[in-house]
Amino acid sequence: MDKKKFEKIISEIKGLKSDLFGKDFLLTWEKTPDELKQTLLVAEALKFLRTNNVSTKLYDSGLGISNFRDNSTRTRFSFASACNMLGIEVMDLDEGKSQIAHGETVRETANMISFMADVIGIRDDMYLGAGNAYMREVGEALDEGHKEGVLEQRPSIVNLQCDIDHPTQSMADLAHLKQMFGSLENLKGKKIAMTWAYSPSYGKPLSVPQGIIGLMTRFGMDVELAFPEGYGLIPEVIEVAKANAKASGGSFKISNSMEEAFKDADIVYPKSWAPFEVMGKRTELLRAKDMKGLDELEKVCLTNNAKFKNWECTEEKMKLTKGGKALYMHCLPADITGVSCKEGEVAGSVFERYRLDTYREASWKPYIIAAMIVNSQFEDAAKVLEKLADKDKSRVKTKK
Repeated sequence: MDKKKFEKIISEIKGLKSDLFGKDFLLTWEKTPDELKQTLLVAEALKFLRTNNVSTKLYDSGLGISNFRDNSTRTRFSFASACNMLGIEVMDLDEGKSQIAHGETVRETANMISFMADVIGIRDDMYLGAGNAYMREVGEALDEGHKEGVLEQRPSIVNLQCDIDHPTQSMADLAHLKQMFGSLENLKGKKIAMTWAYSPSYGKPLSVPQGIIGLMTRFGMDVELAFPEGYGLIPEVIEVAKANAKASGGSFKISNSMEEAFKDADIVYPKSWAPFEVMGKRTELLRAKDMKGLDELEKVCLTNNAKFKNWECTEEKMKLTKGGKALYMHCLPADITGVSCKEGEVAGSVFERYRLDTYREASWKPYIIAAMIVNSQFEDAAKVLEKLADKDKSRVKTKK
């Protein structure tokens, strides 16, 4: 084990000023640059230890509650992996099998599931204006429960995707970029094109593109957001990106041309999403359980999507990027033309060339989630990590 590399990471953590202890992780733009850097560094330290077969179990016992109100593969397993890595057992909150269907309030549910819980991971991205608000309502209920002595400890909440942001994804993306380009400093002045792309489905959340423009503008990058007319994001998040770029010395631009966004880009992130206005209408119909209205909205949206089939990440568009060799990124699963669909977000040849890179990108998510848990649960993350390294307890017993 290269102790010097580990010691460098720990030294960097100690040099940061952060206030993550006892705090939930709900939006990246609520965290300071140092707090974001600490999250990355703790993730790197945990990955280093696990790669070197050092046990990272900080808990002898513990409970992590996973509340997925939408389907998930990567994030669901990443949350379970992160908890297991730290020694926390995961229990799924299946709302269909709980008393929520019988009128149990959010305040009551939050306390009932948290008597011995250390962390609650929530994914709630289906309803615009509701997902992040729900997480905060759970947080307020936990605050009251802990203050009044109902809960002996206050579990941390990790946003596993909401209607506004997908912080575990965007932070995993940032960790991937840091690794690919060598450092956060090297990302300054690099152009990333966050673009809409055609998909044969509708209703995809806004949180990934919003998460990218809300985070990458924090580190001096030149961020260009591109989408067809009518496919805009939440206006408040656009303002956040503008303010972030100004503060970091980077730039933020919006265009309605995929080609323009790809031109001289160092990184491209073509991803489909539903228009802000459509997500608002969809939320109203979902709440009203208006299935006929939802079917009609889907037909209209798919017809409109079909007007922009040329918004595809092709070999020709990749040639427009810097040196024709921009890094392709995607949160997965991608709509791959000729592979997972007839026509989609990315050409099969482009995706295949970067397929393993997208897997590496996704592989950071368990460590990012684990880092969010560690920073929230332990006041001195650097000290805790040092103890793990000094203990040098093997995760897997191997035969000599």
